[in-house]
Amino acid sequence: MKRACVFCGSHTGLDARHAQAARALGRELAARNIELVYGAGSVGLMGILATSTLEAGGRVTGVIPEALATRELMHPDLTATRVVADMHARKATMAELGDAFIALPGGYGTLEELFEVTTWAQLGFHTKPVGLLNSASFFEPLLAMLDHAAAEGFLSPDHRALIRVAATAKDVLDALTPSRAPGHSST
Repeated sequence: MKRACVFCGSHTGLDARHAQAARALGRELAARNIELVYGAGSVGLMGILATSTLEAGGRVTGVIPEALATRELMHPDLTATRVVADMHARKATMAELGDAFIALPGGYGTLEELFEVTTWAQLGFHTKPVGLLNSASFFEPLLAMLDHAAAEGFLSPDHRALIRVAATAKDVLDALTPSRAPGHSST
């Protein structure tokens, strides 16, 4: 994995553990020489993630729509920035650049991005791994809903397993590494 595309909130949330998880992920990406690809924001978990990656010596590529770039929301210190026409182009560019996808806590935008790339994997449009960094058990209600959808016959077991879940930055990156992914030997 050369680049990880991370979706996360433009707010920090109320639990300080989410910001800690974003910082830890940034440091772990830099330590593994994995470039961060994200939405280019300077605020919330997005800003914390990018800043921690950069401070640890990592590379960060931000992808942002023109309308948001002009609102002074764009992180000023990124390794590379791509300004695109709109949100559709942003998601397509991020998906193209990333070798894997990770979601940290966030709101509608984060969930929409997560579900779009997971749906693309379900449909066979890509084979890139998808993971959740489940800091402070943030995603437990969502995971329960996915389990319910599987129990009700709306998700096959294979499709339910598309999203790999871990509680720490190290563990989520390990879960997304092909040699450690389910069904692959580590030899």
